[in-house]
Amino acid sequence: MLKYLLNNKFRFFILVSLVLFLALIRIVEESLFYDPYLDFFKSDFTNFPLPIVNKMKLFLSLLFRYALNTIVSIAFIQIAFQDINFSKFVSTLYLFLFFVLIVVFYFVLAFYAEENKMTLFYIRRFLIQPLFLLLFIPGYLIQKRLN
Repeated sequence: MLKYLLNNKFRFFILVSLVLFLALIRIVEESLFYDPYLDFFKSDFTNFPLPIVNKMKLFLSLLFRYALNTIVSIAFIQIAFQDINFSKFVSTLYLFLFFVLIVVFYFVLAFYAEENKMTLFYIRRFLIQPLFLLLFIPGYLIQKRLN
């Protein structure tokens, strides 16, 4: 394993840099993105009403953050596995999942927000965190092992 890392130092450096970039996105989230739910969900939110939000500004912020995470995640997958077909498949999945999640997020926000705060929390979590990367990596490795 160590010999493999030494032979692929540049790839390893890029992968570590991409992980650090994902961490940087998380570190600067409060100053970079409009998201009144950041502080709300850090508190005891079950006892408080949802904050009033500018929905268009929230949508654009979620889109921007999701796009940043997606670009870094796809770059990570491509560099780690060097499989362009898998990267294309993951790109399509990211796009499809964004549309599904954003529609469901706004549907819940518009009609069932107060009684479904946890649903909003988890949908938003998938939109703002690179959780799909954590699902796609083992999925690829399992698929590769099965073939």
